[in-house]
Amino acid sequence: MIKQIVYIVFLILTAPQVFGQDFKIKSPDKKIELAVTIDEVILWSVTLNNKEVMKNSRAAVDFSKSVDFGVNAKVKKHSVQNQSSFIYPDVPHKDAKIKDEFTELSIDFVGDYQLKFRAYNDGVAYQFLDSKKRERNVMTEEVSLKFPEGTRSLFPEENSMYSHNERLYLDKSLAEITTDQFCSLPVLFVTDNAKVLFTETALHDYPGMFMRGNSNTTTDAIFPKYVLEAVDKDNKSDRSQEITKVADYIAQTSGNRAYPWRVFIISDDDRTFVESNLTYQLSKPSVIKNPSWIKPGKVAWDWYNANNIYGVDFKSGLNTSTYKFYIDFAAANNIEYVILDEGWTKSTTEILEFNPDIDVPELISYGKKKDVELILWVLWKPLDENLDKILETYKSWGIKGIKVDYMQRNDQYMVNSYERIAKKCAELELIVDFHGAFKPSGLRRMYPNVINYEGVKGSENNKWSKNITPEHNVTIPFIRMAAGPMDYTPGAMNNRHEDDFEISFERPMSMGTRAHQVAMYIVYEAPLQMLCESPSTYIKEQKTVNFITKIPTVWDETIVLKGSIGDYIALARRKNDTWYVGAMTDSTSRKLELNLSFLKEGAFNMEVFKDGINADRFAEDYKLETIEVDSNSEISIEMASGGGWSAIITEK
Repeated sequence: MIKQIVYIVFLILTAPQVFGQDFKIKSPDKKIELAVTIDEVILWSVTLNNKEVMKNSRAAVDFSKSVDFGVNAKVKKHSVQNQSSFIYPDVPHKDAKIKDEFTELSIDFVGDYQLKFRAYNDGVAYQFLDSKKRERNVMTEEVSLKFPEGTRSLFPEENSMYSHNERLYLDKSLAEITTDQFCSLPVLFVTDNAKVLFTETALHDYPGMFMRGNSNTTTDAIFPKYVLEAVDKDNKSDRSQEITKVADYIAQTSGNRAYPWRVFIISDDDRTFVESNLTYQLSKPSVIKNPSWIKPGKVAWDWYNANNIYGVDFKSGLNTSTYKFYIDFAAANNIEYVILDEGWTKSTTEILEFNPDIDVPELISYGKKKDVELILWVLWKPLDENLDKILETYKSWGIKGIKVDYMQRNDQYMVNSYERIAKKCAELELIVDFHGAFKPSGLRRMYPNVINYEGVKGSENNKWSKNITPEHNVTIPFIRMAAGPMDYTPGAMNNRHEDDFEISFERPMSMGTRAHQVAMYIVYEAPLQMLCESPSTYIKEQKTVNFITKIPTVWDETIVLKGSIGDYIALARRKNDTWYVGAMTDSTSRKLELNLSFLKEGAFNMEVFKDGINADRFAEDYKLETIEVDSNSEISIEMASGGGWSAIITEK
């Protein structure tokens, strides 16, 4: 009898390890519920307001040896805790104070690994952790997402994992996306009950993720393989490579580490995807002890406008006189930076030597006298080959930052290269703008000197395509910008409607109205924000420049007033005691009613930049006006096709 009792007790204690176990947690506001089932595999599901959003999605990691994560998983212990604190970003691209509140389920497994699930009011996330140091390779990671029937996706389809990650968003039924089709992140899924934006953060020493279809309602992760050999494309390229040899695994690891967070922003309100800070909250904290030297600001940019300076008595182009003109323009308009893009070096690979027509030391000295700092464009490939010497040399010249271009890869080596660049630049007090890059994935919090990322199909595409439509411009704030700031490079003054738009590499134009472009400076998050047009053109359009240069590039508070993905957006951002409101629409002319209840008590002046009465025919038509408002004001804004509306609201 005693033996029978002991055996029964043993079964009770070990049953969770044999027969599986179920767990549930809820978001702090109780609207999101996450359910986890641990058995032969790890499955998880999510509901919003008791309605199914995702069901039986799978999480696992397959290694070359030792214990795999999430396969025949046996639970040792678990805990659930509620946490609430505040995060104060060093470079606040959206909010200067972020409430970090969540419920966390932490599960420890036999095999010395852990899985954390978190439920926030605006989504869920999970992360594997390895608590044992062990040399092995990651063969693959299984992230299999299962959605309800009828789910659609705004799918940034890629042709290759060797990519700049600059895509359009294809609206397709998830069941129509085949195993031959894959996308970069972030990607949006649209169910009957809610929308789900999926991305990753805290990406360190690990490859970036892509997602492929399955011709059904599931989608699975795929990863670039570990690169063993990469050579110059055609043995002559300064920027593109051929990946000639890869391993059969995706990463090398020594264990005792955290893997990236898999992040799902979930809402039935499109505004959530713009307001969410989840990718920042789940990133590693800053390692820069004194970040006061990191200066956000605007940049007079040369490459988009092809150095087309006119109305001057010198020959414009890649020369010292042209860049002094950029510096003069920046100084006259309180623009913090000028970038020297492609062409300032002797060649694109000889990046420690100057173009003989450009006196870089003279330009650095000239800029400092006028309180304008210089940023240098540099190709990733030659930089990677001699990183320390190049960056130390640039620092000795007196430049303030670098714009690194043409990474084009997401494999483990490239992810680590981003971090090596960020770390070395932090040591030298240099800011970094990554171009030809994947989406922000957490590095910007750990190294806040990483002040911007491209990874977006932005205005430079106007030089060779008709892809940058008003619809695209009001899609990216809800999807790409959810991952973090984006270097879209707004500010075009040559504005056209779609019927009048023409492609011109040397003298590009933008689709949509002038007010549409101006609103981007409020709507688009970019602590390092470009002005893409020629200074000569800006001088002719001084009223527009005067309005743009009043707009900050970092914010204390963000509130989305109205929003519908691909249709329109209207938001309010605060810097100190001044509010800035920006609105944009797609190709449909639109009228929106905005409530100004976010204002405190008192009277305010509202300076407005809006579509002119003839903006429907002539896209450059705009009107400036100033009216008095208060917190009780209800204002009606009208936007032309591809239009916009902006306001700066100050206390009287």
